[in-house]
Amino acid sequence: MQNITANGFNNVWILTFSNALAASIMALMILVGSLVGSDLAPAPEWATLPLALTICGTAAGIVPATRAMQRLGRKTGLWAFMGLGMIACAMASIALEQRSFGLFCLAAVLLGTTNSALQQVRFAAMESVAPESGASAASIVMLGGILAAFVGPELAVLGAHITAVDYQGSFWLGALSIICGALLLSAYQPAQIETISKPVAAGSLRTILRGRGFVLAVASGAVAFVVMSFVMTGTPISMHHTYGHSLVDTKWVIQSHIAAMFLPSLIAPLLFKWLGTRGLMTAGLGCYGTTIGIGYYDISVNGFWLQLVLLGVGWNFLFVAGTALLPTSYRESDRFKAQAFNDSTVFSLQALASLSAGWALNLISWQQMLLLCAIPISLMLLALAWDLTRSAKAS
Repeated sequence: MQNITANGFNNVWILTFSNALAASIMALMILVGSLVGSDLAPAPEWATLPLALTICGTAAGIVPATRAMQRLGRKTGLWAFMGLGMIACAMASIALEQRSFGLFCLAAVLLGTTNSALQQVRFAAMESVAPESGASAASIVMLGGILAAFVGPELAVLGAHITAVDYQGSFWLGALSIICGALLLSAYQPAQIETISKPVAAGSLRTILRGRGFVLAVASGAVAFVVMSFVMTGTPISMHHTYGHSLVDTKWVIQSHIAAMFLPSLIAPLLFKWLGTRGLMTAGLGCYGTTIGIGYYDISVNGFWLQLVLLGVGWNFLFVAGTALLPTSYRESDRFKAQAFNDSTVFSLQALASLSAGWALNLISWQQMLLLCAIPISLMLLALAWDLTRSAKAS
């Protein structure tokens, strides 16, 4: 059984702030990735490739990150990947100085790989507390995203003109933020996992997939990221380049969006009490539907702001609900395999959505892009209906 210490939530808060500082590089990349891409890319349709490759790096890094933490432990594994993030920032700085689009794309992949390890922090937090407090622990870690939401873009703007090379200083400051997160992580005491009986071998993937609620949990996380990434990736270019809104306005919209992704975690326990896991998923889909409606008719700064805030709230509802449901759907001996499958699926689909956004921006209008989001939303509604039917038959 798990050895839960009295100060388990101390670990949760340490992980929250450490992760927020390190993850600010992702918020920085969201703002400047496509802007740098539009300057360095050989053709306009490749402008969003660096940001898309960041997400591809996240998807590709899930299994290595999971295995590293399984073998080295959560703390050492996180330190190793934070070091990789610092190397990636240095590569991005050199790429900007040399105006090398290829090198910048490689740095983007490595930043995404760093993010794959940071995504595991929510599981480390859940392991630090009693099972019934797991959802609250995950929500607190996600709440740290509010700090990352403001630190990352502020570092991007603050460092944009430190040197003669635009945004080079941004990545210098991003590396410094990762270093601060790594230093804070030294105070984290990993939870000890103990067993009182003979260890149970991990089950097959087929067995894990048959677990009650597992498919729904994965689907919730996947749809959360697919819709969010597709819209968010296209926002900076659509706002700043297509519709001519200022960089300051674009920064504010992105900051508000990322903050909205995590602010609902402040009231996560109440939301679970009022709505339940599946009700929270339904509310998230409602936010996504409203996002499409607002974005279709309003391309002003206020319109972009409101749709991106709702996009963030919808993501939070779907992702928190999926994260809370996931640990209840598999055995303790299957946790690393189940977590790796979940995150690999979620971030692979997110990478596909982000790559598709760059293609869509050059072929269809912003409004048509938003309408495409109705497809994954509809599929998630079908998944909810299927799970409800399955639960009814089992009872």
